[in-house]
Amino acid sequence: MTRLNLPDHPFNIKKEGEKTLIFDVFRKRFVVLTPEEHVRQYFLAYLLNYKNYQRGLIAVETEIKINNLSRRCDAVVYNKKGEPVMILEFKAPEIKISQKTMDQICNYNLKLNVTYFVISNGLQHFCGKIEKSNNTFKFLSDIPDMNTIVK
Repeated sequence: MTRLNLPDHPFNIKKEGEKTLIFDVFRKRFVVLTPEEHVRQYFLAYLLNYKNYQRGLIAVETEIKINNLSRRCDAVVYNKKGEPVMILEFKAPEIKISQKTMDQICNYNLKLNVTYFVISNGLQHFCGKIEKSNNTFKFLSDIPDMNTIVK
C-alpha cells in the first residue's frame, strides 16, 4: 500500500487466501483492505487518536437517499444529539481530488445538512466549513478537533 500523509497506527490485518483484510473498529468486522479502505482506516484512526473524535459518534458507510437513489457516505460524524455535523469522503491515493469529488460532497450535504466536510486521498486532505446562512464554504487550514465541531 502507498505510504500515506497520516500518522502510523497499529491495525489488525490478516490474509484470507488472496485477500488482505483489516479490522474495522466501527463496523466491528474485517473488511477487504482496498486502497480507499486503507485511507479511510488511517484517517479515522487519526481523528480518534489526534483530534479527540469519539468512535461512537462516527458512522461508516452511511446510506442516504438522494432522488430515490441509494448512496453511501464514506463516514459521517454526529453530535451527541444524533445530528450529522461532518461528512468525510475518501479516495484511493492514486485518485486526484477534483471538482467531481466536491460535487459528491455537496450532493450528500443536500440530505445531511452538515457544517463540516473532509475529503482525503491519504496524501492530500481538504477540510471545509459550510456557512449555512449564505450557502458558501471556506477551506480550513487544519482538521478541527471534535470539541470544535460539536460545541
